[in-house]
Amino acid sequence: QVQLVESGGGLVQPGESLTLSCTASQYISSSSPMGWYRQAPGKQRELVASKSSITTDYADSLKGRFTISRDDLKTVSLQMNNLKPEDTGVYYCWTEIFVGASLREYWGQGTQVTVSS
Repeated sequence: QVQLVESGGGLVQPGESLTLSCTASQYISSSSPMGWYRQAPGKQRELVASKSSITTDYADSLKGRFTISRDDLKTVSLQMNNLKPEDTGVYYCWTEIFVGASLREYWGQGTQVTVSS
């Protein structure tokens, strides 16, 4: 069982920056993806960014403003610049790893990001 713990959410004004961090309870292979999803009020959860040693993916609408990094085998961060009100939502850390022969997803509890003046 992998536990993911997010930190760094909060209230910021439009145009400001924020960095989210997520730490896993065990090492996650660099070939396994770690990343971030978000869910805005009344909307479905959507991919923000994910990163592995094989590929890095971003939501098209966020390219250039958000940067994901794998700091070590337990931590993934999300640097968010020029935040907009539409970036408001709960941000979830995510990973997908093999447990035996099965591919399993794990989620953090979420951290709230609010962008408002």
